[in-house]
Amino acid sequence: MHNDLDRPDSPASPDLFSLPVQPDRLATVDAWIFDLDNTLYSAASTLFPAIERRMTAYIARDFNLTLEEARRCQKRLFREYGTTLRGLMVEHAIDPLAFLEYVHTIDLSAIVPDSVLDRALGRLPGRKIVFTNGSQAHAERVLARLGIADHFEAIQDIIASDFLPKPDPRPYVRLLHRCGIDPVRACMVEDMAGNLVPAAALGMVTVWLRTDAAWAQPVNGDTTHIHHVVDDLARWLEGVAGPAVAELTMPAPLDDAAAG
Repeated sequence: MHNDLDRPDSPASPDLFSLPVQPDRLATVDAWIFDLDNTLYSAASTLFPAIERRMTAYIARDFNLTLEEARRCQKRLFREYGTTLRGLMVEHAIDPLAFLEYVHTIDLSAIVPDSVLDRALGRLPGRKIVFTNGSQAHAERVLARLGIADHFEAIQDIIASDFLPKPDPRPYVRLLHRCGIDPVRACMVEDMAGNLVPAAALGMVTVWLRTDAAWAQPVNGDTTHIHHVVDDLARWLEGVAGPAVAELTMPAPLDDAAAG
């Protein structure tokens, strides 16, 4: 994997958020921005619940709370600040690196190679970048387990975002400048509908990977910022990419009658 997130930042354009949104521009997309957790692997996986349990355990340990009290605290921080980490930083000035290391120390055996997603990403034209509220180390481990790491040129994690989580618009602008992405030629894929609001405002095509989780639903039912809704990411990407080159160039086999 290549990571080019160390390019010098450019000043944010003051009119960046006034770009027009055109819903169906998939044919012109040359940069694909993917969320990680519950997006590149199924939300039905046990992985993210394991991360949440680690968050709860961290809060219980550091603030001398019961697990139930810590769980309520974790959910409140998530609702109010976008991520548990951001809330702990604002309210308690915790060490974010220690938190990230602790919560991402989990068993990844629930994640298995995804050959369908690997094939779809391989056929999908354009650059591919992970944009996550988690850590780069966690993203790298998950991508490796899925067998898709080689498709991604960069990861923007919460550290590269200056610990400002999605949907704060600032890390979106930072990502665009650092990776040299034209937002009107970009597509963002997310399981949390609210995280697509800034992407659409910037002019990106947006894709919501639908989930039943209450916290991932469109805020107040507003879907005006969502251009595509999908249930199976790999299959949808295969459809976007079109037939494989081999399928386009290989002559069709002769049937028995023609052969005779």
